[in-house]
Amino acid sequence: MSLLRVEKLSTGYAGIQALWDVSLKVDKGECVALVGANSAGKTTLLKTIAGLVKPWKGEIYFEENPISKLETFEVVKSGIVYISEEKTLFPYLTVRDNLILGAYSIEDRAKIISSLDSTIFKNFPKLKERQGQLAGKLSGGEQQMCSIARALMAQPHILLIDELSLGLAPVVVDTLVEILKELNKQGLTILLVEQNTEVALELSSRTYVLENGRIVMEGMSSELSNNPYVKEAYLGIK
Repeated sequence: MSLLRVEKLSTGYAGIQALWDVSLKVDKGECVALVGANSAGKTTLLKTIAGLVKPWKGEIYFEENPISKLETFEVVKSGIVYISEEKTLFPYLTVRDNLILGAYSIEDRAKIISSLDSTIFKNFPKLKERQGQLAGKLSGGEQQMCSIARALMAQPHILLIDELSLGLAPVVVDTLVEILKELNKQGLTILLVEQNTEVALELSSRTYVLENGRIVMEGMSSELSNNPYVKEAYLGIK
């Protein structure tokens, strides 16, 4: 049984179609990547799963329950948390306050504080050092760490990450990849949208290739990394 299942999903914006009959699945404990060029529809797919965009056709199932008609806050409560590519932190609040706001759907205050110490600061020691600093003063890499950590405060069953590496130095990306690998080992399920195909294939166990709003290829990441088409079109290797 898949944790997340998308079946024949079509949608778009203001009457302009962006996705055509997209189907994919993510099993519990997997890290699955979605790669493709700009405007392929990757972000639209994540936003639709998160409830920010409504489907025109098709259905989304989470833990076998249909969720396409849920509002975004209901999607979050169900266990799906989306991290947008914009890194939308509250710049004039401290890192600690940003993290605590991520747990707005959790009523047990003691559980929130425990999660900070047992999960967040353990996996993101740099955020522990910076917890009293304004989030707007963080570097780009630290802001991405804070975005991921804030999402984890909601205790998601699956994390949707849009463009992990966007605008970040390679050394910072390497650090984030190692953090996500460790979180995945700890049982976190991840669906990752990533334009940097090399990063996506390294981090994930399975990958879907999205082109012009349609899934054109899928398979084990290790196999796709040696696929001639993927190598030439997405890795720049002939």
